[in-house]
Amino acid sequence: MGNTKGSRRRFGAVRQYRSGRWTASYPDPSGLVRRAPITFATKSDAEVWLSQVEADLTRGDWQDPDAGAVNFETYAVQWVAERGLSATTAELYRRLLRLHILPTFGAWDLDEITPPRVRTWRAERLVETGAATTVAKAYRLLKAILETATDDELIRRNPCRIRGAGKESAPERQVATVAQVDALADALGPRWRLMVYLGAYGPLRPEEQAELRRRDVDLDTMTIRVRMAAPELTTGRRVLGDTKSEAGRRLIVLPSFLRTDLRRHLDWYAEKGPDGLLFVGEKGKPFRRSTFGRKWRRAREVVGVPDGFRFYDLRHTGHTMATRSGATLKDTMVRAGQSSERAALIYQHSDLSRQQEIATGLDALVRTERERAKEGDAGPSGADLVQDA
Repeated sequence: MGNTKGSRRRFGAVRQYRSGRWTASYPDPSGLVRRAPITFATKSDAEVWLSQVEADLTRGDWQDPDAGAVNFETYAVQWVAERGLSATTAELYRRLLRLHILPTFGAWDLDEITPPRVRTWRAERLVETGAATTVAKAYRLLKAILETATDDELIRRNPCRIRGAGKESAPERQVATVAQVDALADALGPRWRLMVYLGAYGPLRPEEQAELRRRDVDLDTMTIRVRMAAPELTTGRRVLGDTKSEAGRRLIVLPSFLRTDLRRHLDWYAEKGPDGLLFVGEKGKPFRRSTFGRKWRRAREVVGVPDGFRFYDLRHTGHTMATRSGATLKDTMVRAGQSSERAALIYQHSDLSRQQEIATGLDALVRTERERAKEGDAGPSGADLVQDA
């Protein structure tokens, strides 16, 4: 279709088609002639569009209109691969992509993902899954990927603009009593009871406990050195690597009431040699999350704690008890191996001597609670058996 009229301008050109509509074109920074993606009803509309393009070029805001023609799935998969993520985080991101993001956006180009489409996607996921926390995680991942695409100048602006959509409102984690922790340890049996106590009074993550070695334990000083972690993926594969953060590599001072349990475990169940694993199964194999999970659920039923009480909630129990024994927020952060730049700027240093004080306070608190339980129950309890041994 040819043009019947033309007009020369200082920047770009406008032409009128035989249909009566107008088009516009301009040279990009490389000299390639670019044509407007749409036609215009009037000449002035075409000239206004050209003026906007010229202004973007002058300010350095011009963006190649073909830059966003990149398949989202291809970009997202590469984004995850290039992040240098831990094995568990990479697994989580790939699962969120596979189940929640790619079914909607996988076939689209980056510049086809618009704010209305993101809003529709989020609303549909909330209805279909009923899992607000999972949808929030998926939204945060989508936003992070598209933010990188913005930085790469593949799209002009991130289309994820829903205020508060990435925030999670998880329910308050449950706190066990000293008696319940003792009962859970008893129900799991002698091989795994120390794992419960280290989860509560360490407080160590299960993936940290899975990689503890004999050389990490010092009975004389009642300390455990956390050096590495070995999380287990959903495929069952254990992945040896660094702790969750830099703060995860730490020296933990244990309360002295754990000395008997710690010594017995080293004598009876830990692998031999300095590099022997602290926790192994009945067949001498490394700790497995799936096997321990079944034992944990049975123990939870025996003790009568709620179904929602997770092994990770032992850490929350430990935080609460440490605070009750006098620990500051920074003290509990150091003890639990948590890191936060903001907290590091606000809260004071917590050194080894302070951690020893916290362990002593925790020891006194647990012993007091056990004595109260003993006075209220004439029969022997799991706590009594531990103290009398």
